Amino acid sequence: MKIILDAMGSDNYPVPDVAGAVQAAREWGDEIILVGRKEIVRNELAKHDAANLPITIVHAPEVIEMHEHSNAVKRKKNASIRVGMRMLKQGQVDAFVSAGNTTAVLASAIFDLKRIRGIRRPALGSIYPVANGPVFVLDNGATADCKPEYLLQFVQMGIAYVEHVWGISNPRVGLLANGEEPDKGSMLVRDTYTVLAESGINFCGNVEPKEITRNAADIVVTDGFTGNVMLKTTEAVASFLARYLKQELTGGTLNKIGLALMVPGILAMLPGLALMLPSLRRIAGRLDYAEYGGALLMGVDGVVIVGHGRSNSKAIKNAIGQARKAVQGDVMQAIRKRVAKEQK
Repeated sequence: MKIILDAMGSDNYPVPDVAGAVQAAREWGDEIILVGRKEIVRNELAKHDAANLPITIVHAPEVIEMHEHSNAVKRKKNASIRVGMRMLKQGQVDAFVSAGNTTAVLASAIFDLKRIRGIRRPALGSIYPVANGPVFVLDNGATADCKPEYLLQFVQMGIAYVEHVWGISNPRVGLLANGEEPDKGSMLVRDTYTVLAESGINFCGNVEPKEITRNAADIVVTDGFTGNVMLKTTEAVASFLARYLKQELTGGTLNKIGLALMVPGILAMLPGLALMLPSLRRIAGRLDYAEYGGALLMGVDGVVIVGHGRSNSKAIKNAIGQARKAVQGDVMQAIRKRVAKEQK
């Protein structure tokens, strides 16, 4: 397949963007097209041993920076995001990936790709990082102000994704709320509860955040504002815990003395620690946003993955991996069919 990557997307472009593309091309062998300022991208690519990799560059002279608003999308027709979206629209590539300005990516997707016929609003869907098993949460920030019918469409798109990419038939759907009872939550949550309960989906009711971590549902739906705050709070807590543990274990004179005294014991424990390493790596991976790459922008007429602005090369590579999975699962066709069926 062919995947186009916004080489001017991340906060530190094009360094992690190009490095991630190189890693993806080496691992999967798919053609990666880097779109951005050609000279800058070419110079960065030259730092890697990429001569034999299927990586090409498409020139885009303009960049939409992180601080710019959606009006920059209309003004900068030759920005890397716009050029990449048009290539996807024209069928030159199978997917578009960017760690750039989320508002700009969303605006360009709606402007250049258009929404899938029948879809009222787009949604960002991604894996919830601290769940005991895969949980697909949407919306993560595409549509802040929602109506119950929007959330129902988010669910339909989420079901198409989970069934075709994760292979989960008839997935359980939960509605994010501050209590399990049907009368809990805002008016949006209460009205949506009724809509979902009458929709014929495998609705398991309201779920609180703590229940998401216990895999109470395969899909959890909420409005974009709430979902974005929840996801960012989760990532912030995970990052804080990692920093706090490191600080507590290595900071202070007593801790350093204690670690020095423990060295003989630690050396004796090395064989046991070696056996535990796979588990420790899995725990670290679960808390690392870079493992998940990015979120799928659902509802627009093409596979679009939106990554973190602070993405490193690992996150970029895994965002490309998310795009591959969506293309392999033929998610776009699955969403079109499901939406068309529900409208009959």
